[in-house]
Amino acid sequence: MTTPEPVTDEELDELDELAQAATPGPWFVRHLDDEHAMNLVAVSTMPDTGLGERWPHFDHRETVAATLVQSPRYVDTADERWDENARFIAAAREAVPRLLAEIRRLRAQPWADVSEGGPRQAN
Repeated sequence: MTTPEPVTDEELDELDELAQAATPGPWFVRHLDDEHAMNLVAVSTMPDTGLGERWPHFDHRETVAATLVQSPRYVDTADERWDENARFIAAAREAVPRLLAEIRRLRAQPWADVSEGGPRQAN
């Protein structure tokens, strides 16, 4: 396995801009269902109620993304990891800004050497 190139400051800035422009979090996984979108797995700004609400009993404006819309087959990954993908997307909303902040915090440490992509040796 090859070692990936270190993330540049410009790439961190781009990711930060993307995160700031996205719908505010937290995000949650919701399981919804209706005659137009059977077995809908969605990423939402509202937590799942466990009721599998059918439209119009959920607000479509709370849906950020969908990882499964099974009937008709609008969104459906071949590996059937729609629940896992939804959990990853929802977790990323909070994780990405935290990871960016941690990278910047670590790079600001006196022992950090970002020009070489790794730590400097202490003298």
